[in-house]
Amino acid sequence: MAIPTEPIGSIPRPPALIEAVRGVRSGRVSEAELISQCDAAVQDTIARFEATGSKVITDGEQAKESFATYPIHGLTNIAADGIPIPFADGHIRQFPRLSAGPFRYRTPADVYLEIAQRYAHVPIKQAVISPSALSLLYPQGAIPGYSREEYFDALLREQEGEIRRCLQRGAHAVQIDFTEGRLSIKLDPTRRLLRSFIDLNNLLLERFSAEERKRIGVHTCHGADRDSTHSAGIDYAELLPSLFELKAGNFYMQLASEPDRKRVLKMVREYKKSHQRVFVGVINVLERRVETPEEVRDRVLEAAEYIPLDQLGTTDDCGFAPFSDDSSRSRVTAFAKIGARVAGTRLAARILGID
Repeated sequence: MAIPTEPIGSIPRPPALIEAVRGVRSGRVSEAELISQCDAAVQDTIARFEATGSKVITDGEQAKESFATYPIHGLTNIAADGIPIPFADGHIRQFPRLSAGPFRYRTPADVYLEIAQRYAHVPIKQAVISPSALSLLYPQGAIPGYSREEYFDALLREQEGEIRRCLQRGAHAVQIDFTEGRLSIKLDPTRRLLRSFIDLNNLLLERFSAEERKRIGVHTCHGADRDSTHSAGIDYAELLPSLFELKAGNFYMQLASEPDRKRVLKMVREYKKSHQRVFVGVINVLERRVETPEEVRDRVLEAAEYIPLDQLGTTDDCGFAPFSDDSSRSRVTAFAKIGARVAGTRLAARILGID
């Protein structure tokens, strides 16, 4: 039994793809050229992923505008002036707003999976956005003729469909991105918002069987965009009891960048359920320096003191470029870090006698 290791999702886009996206917005580049650039970026990303020795890969989210808004990009009933998400360095990501009903996805995640499977030689993990994140699309004031309940019904229906199709297409796993978990506590210290997020996400997870949920996971982090975070100041202790109430089989946790990893691991040991696997972050994506395999090895061995080996996995803290215009990290650095994660996890497994 080896220790499984998986990426979170996004990889920095090639400069040519970033320029093509800008060119489409300004009218200088055709949609056909953008599609060609996306396809080339996916092929290159998969080849580089496989070269690291990764047994499970992603498409790097090369064709997604962002990890959060990919399914609604291009819809005509979406306005730009939604909830602002402030980051610690002062920059803001503006979340969009639903301006009218009905709601329907434009590009579900299984579309990206199908493209990636044309080129991959190893299993592919597919990331999807959480219901709780997209619940923020609905404005605080009602939409005339389209209630919040109608929106949630449509949202859950769309998300169940994309996850189910990903599983049916043979995705190794489906990862629900729940980066707004810690952020919700920053927005509402009473944790009522977090409670509503957990309940909504469970409404989605309950649509799947216990066997299907073994291939469905949840990712949590403090945000990672342009070398900054949106909720690193929120103590994990505020989130973890609720996090493991989610009815998922796998949890992908940002941990390498935590100032006191052992404290967090003790809480994980206390709150995780016996059927849940925890993939601990062993790569700090916000740090420019590439970790050595030996550093990763030591982080895995540290985690193994608190998490049973049959419930332990490794991952990166976050995606390397969750938004398509983020060029703060290079592809070379991202894949070097991934290679260190793969090699370091293997070293730890050998020491633990399970390689």
